[in-house]
Amino acid sequence: MTVVRINGMKCQHCAGSVKKALEELGATDVEVDPVKGEARFAGAIDSNAMRQAITAKGFTVVD
Repeated sequence: MTVVRINGMKCQHCAGSVKKALEELGATDVEVDPVKGEARFAGAIDSNAMRQAITAKGFTVVD
């Protein structure tokens, strides 16, 4: 499982946007928690593509 910290998520709609972006990249078993500010997923996806997809939805990936 990969865990990614994400800033800017405030609600379940935000979480849904991030989940969809990750699934479109091929991630599976995606779980997004806006309260914790993190996403967990299985699968190997390109980290730059992941960053771009999440940023395009209006959120920031935290290093």
